[in-house]
Amino acid sequence: MFPVYYFYGSLTKYQTMFLRQIIIGLLLLLINTSCNEDNNKKVNDAGKMKKELDKLNELLRDSSFAITMAQYQDSVYQASENSTTGMMPSPDSIILQRYKDEKVATNIAGFLATECGIGALMEQEGGTPIYWLKKIVNNKLDTAGILLLNRFANATWKASQPYRGLQRISKDNFIAANFLSDAEIKKDYDQVLAASVKLLDTLEQAPDTSAMAQLEMISMLMKNRQYLTEIAKQQEAAYYKGVGEPVPDFTSAAQDTLLVEKSAYEAYVATNIASFYALECGLSYLAIAKNKLPSDVLQSITDGSIAKEDKRLLERFANATWKAGQAFRNMERIERPNFTPFGLLSNEEIAKDWLLIKAAAVNLQQHL
Repeated sequence: MFPVYYFYGSLTKYQTMFLRQIIIGLLLLLINTSCNEDNNKKVNDAGKMKKELDKLNELLRDSSFAITMAQYQDSVYQASENSTTGMMPSPDSIILQRYKDEKVATNIAGFLATECGIGALMEQEGGTPIYWLKKIVNNKLDTAGILLLNRFANATWKASQPYRGLQRISKDNFIAANFLSDAEIKKDYDQVLAASVKLLDTLEQAPDTSAMAQLEMISMLMKNRQYLTEIAKQQEAAYYKGVGEPVPDFTSAAQDTLLVEKSAYEAYVATNIASFYALECGLSYLAIAKNKLPSDVLQSITDGSIAKEDKRLLERFANATWKAGQAFRNMERIERPNFTPFGLLSNEEIAKDWLLIKAAAVNLQQHL
């Protein structure tokens, strides 16, 4: 094989120029073809992303799907516990609940989202609860952190809705997180900000400023009914101020002891569908933050190839939606040892969260 310079040396000046033009033309053609392929792939991926998120949105608002998902999730959990006690109540079954307890449960969702969100930020980037709360309160949080906290707020809000009535999942704002309007996103962040102000003020009064001590103090506060009632009042006030409406009284003296009838059937659905809302908000977050297709994430969950950090994040979302339902079920449940920051949970408790995320992924994958 002879050297290239020998070949060029045998050509005339014009032949050499012509050959160079051909080579440059071929290179430009290859580059253009590659760019077109990349652009086509981006267009196709964007189309697939929208199609999958549209389907996810459709399923979120489908009460029949919610009931089916809840039954499936319950069967998986009961099988893991070797139990059959989680039988679905009849549609006309009724339970009594204190009106004030439901008010507290409804309005602590943003507080629980904040607790879970700052825990995720600590795991990703270090720091302490006070460090992240100061960033939130002082408007120093970057867009990635804001996105994460908004997704946690949306997840806990969604988990609360069917406890208040299954018909609420058909509301205009009960949609995939990616499709929320700026006004709805602001409502979520208003709740995070209000909770951060209250929690920061409380934590800064503690003598021990280590991360573990702060987590343990948060755990103690989460189990304190009086503190949660104060949080709930503040969160409700923040909501009304955010939408420009007068702040009503939290409850009247008569309402403090009022008992209301609630559907045991809807409470069952709400309890068992929480992990699906966790999965949806996690998928919506990963779609924006990491440009991951929901179908790809679901596949990685079911085949066990999911990245460690994504798995841990989904476990945290599951923990957040589980917490959001506890006060609705019974205020005594907030006093249980596992009603605590994720960072203080045992591996056994975290495994329960992942069990339900994986079960929801298996079920959702069949529809998506």
